[in-house]
Amino acid sequence: MPLLYTIGKLTVAPTLRLAFRPTVEGLEHVPETGGAIFAGNHLSVADELFLGTVVPRHLAFWAKSEYFRGTSLKGRFSKFVLTGLGAIPVERAGGRAALSAFDAAIPALKGGDLVAVYPEGTRSPDGRLYRGRTGAVRLAIAAGVPIIPVGMIGTDKVQPIGARVPRPFTGKKITVRFGKPLDFTGRPDDRLSLRQMTDEMMAEIQKLTGQEYVPRYAPPRAQPKATGEPSAD
Repeated sequence: MPLLYTIGKLTVAPTLRLAFRPTVEGLEHVPETGGAIFAGNHLSVADELFLGTVVPRHLAFWAKSEYFRGTSLKGRFSKFVLTGLGAIPVERAGGRAALSAFDAAIPALKGGDLVAVYPEGTRSPDGRLYRGRTGAVRLAIAAGVPIIPVGMIGTDKVQPIGARVPRPFTGKKITVRFGKPLDFTGRPDDRLSLRQMTDEMMAEIQKLTGQEYVPRYAPPRAQPKATGEPSAD
């Protein structure tokens, strides 16, 4: 486990548990060893914080590549922190550049690490669950690992879009639910099959969250701040 991640586990994680007392369901579905992908709905920047808090192992998140290239004092600090946490940079421009995230994630997964992705590609603008992009399934097939569906509930209440940090002691309930692993190994990886498997994955996420499902991609935000999903359909 990276040093900064370990420090966060010993400091930030206990603080979040004390301040928010998140409910965790289905933790038995989190593998004790071996690689896996956590694919969840995305309501808030706080999703990463609480997911990392309740998963006992190291969890690598995808983060915008811009955060790794800053030359100012703030930019260098962001690069230091994200690198120290074991984050995986992702290019939002798409194409071959975006696939560099896969190049980094596949050996990590094959080496037994855990990677978190958000198939919607951005935070939900209205609390509904939007159509998933196929990158998570493509990555799972390429690395030969299962996908663990994740349902986050209440994070948008404690840290709504625009809030800089989660707001403690608001009385809002946070729940993190893990579903049974989805094993897509051996399935065809043609475009139609990838879409079908992705829809299956999103259906499992919806079962965990109870969100209304929207069969179209979430609208892009003008200045996205959340971690990304490096693959379009």
